[in-house]
Amino acid sequence: VQLQASGGGLVQAGGSLRLSCAASGGTFSRTVMGWFRRAPGKEREFVAAISWRGDTRHTDSVRSRFTISRDNAKNTVYLQMNNLKPEDTAVYYCAASYILSTVESQYNYWGQGTQVTVSS
Repeated sequence: VQLQASGGGLVQAGGSLRLSCAASGGTFSRTVMGWFRRAPGKEREFVAAISWRGDTRHTDSVRSRFTISRDNAKNTVYLQMNNLKPEDTAVYYCAASYILSTVESQYNYWGQGTQVTVSS
C-alpha cells in the first residue's frame, strides 16, 4: 500500500485545513486508515482513525475539532481540522492498518507526512 498525504500549510489560529491521503496498491475498502502527527521535539502521536465501515477514533485533544472521513470510491481518507491551535503545529502522517487502533506500531504502511503550521 502506498500513501500520499497532502493539504498541509500555514494557517492562523482558529482557521481550518483539510488533509487528504490517497492510497494505492492495496484493498483500500478493507483497510483501517489513521492520522498521526509529530510536533517539534515530541514523539509521534495518534490523532484519528477510521475503519472500512466508518467506525472512528479520535484523540481527546482534537475530538471536538477534527473529523476523519473516507471515500472508498476514491481510495482517499480525509482529516478536516477546524478551530486550529498553535499546538496543532506538526507534521501529519497518514497510515494504514488492518486493525482499528490508536497504537502506532499496529500501522503497517505510512505516507511521507505533510506539514501543518498554525500561527498565533
